[in-house]
Amino acid sequence: MKIKTILVSQPEPTDEKNPYNELAKKYALKITFRAFIKLEPVNGQDFRQERINILDHTAVVLTSRNSVDHFFRMCKELRITVPETMKYFCVSESVAYYVQKYIVYRKRKVFIGKNTFGDLMDVIKKHKEEKFLVPCSDIQKAEIPTLLDKAGVKYTNAVFYRTVASDLSDLKDLKYDMLVFFSPGGIESLRKNFPAFDQNGTLIAAFGSTTSKAVRDSGLRLDIEAPLPEAPSMTGAIELYIRKAGKKK
Repeated sequence: MKIKTILVSQPEPTDEKNPYNELAKKYALKITFRAFIKLEPVNGQDFRQERINILDHTAVVLTSRNSVDHFFRMCKELRITVPETMKYFCVSESVAYYVQKYIVYRKRKVFIGKNTFGDLMDVIKKHKEEKFLVPCSDIQKAEIPTLLDKAGVKYTNAVFYRTVASDLSDLKDLKYDMLVFFSPGGIESLRKNFPAFDQNGTLIAAFGSTTSKAVRDSGLRLDIEAPLPEAPSMTGAIELYIRKAGKKK
């Protein structure tokens, strides 16, 4: 089967030099982007019912820009003034840089991981005296509480936003050669929006072990799984598949 059309279940990248554009040009592909999931904020009233006091914590673990935005949104909604003594543990440099949108960098203590939560844990372990708050969505990577529990640190998981299915009713069908997913929420959205979806010859690509598991658990066939040792990115894994498919002809 020659791949001509791909639907990526994420918003379209703003950078024209993104790897999907390069892939499309290289293999004459038509790549369409459409977010299958969206984030909805948990309002302050609902958050209060969880009886979580933000100011009982001395440090915040920030795993994405979304967690940054929703942490400070919630503080504003609850009229909480975050003390200058609060410490911020960021999963990557890009997340740490984004924190500057809300705080004066020089007055706060910011700690940075290399790029994964496992890397950040090496930093967190050096500050076991802190009481950590982990702003997250209702769909959280299982490794986060697992690693925090294993390290024996004091922490509170707090749902600041929820992942819900986007309304895809304007997509009349899914007649694409390949569908690409990045989260279990994307698979849930597929099933919700297209309950009669029959995979047949449609290829399904998934990024990450939890997404891959969600594909299989939903009874779908997983054709491309990323990251791979030889292809750490989703576009790299797709290109590898296209190359191998071409050689089989």
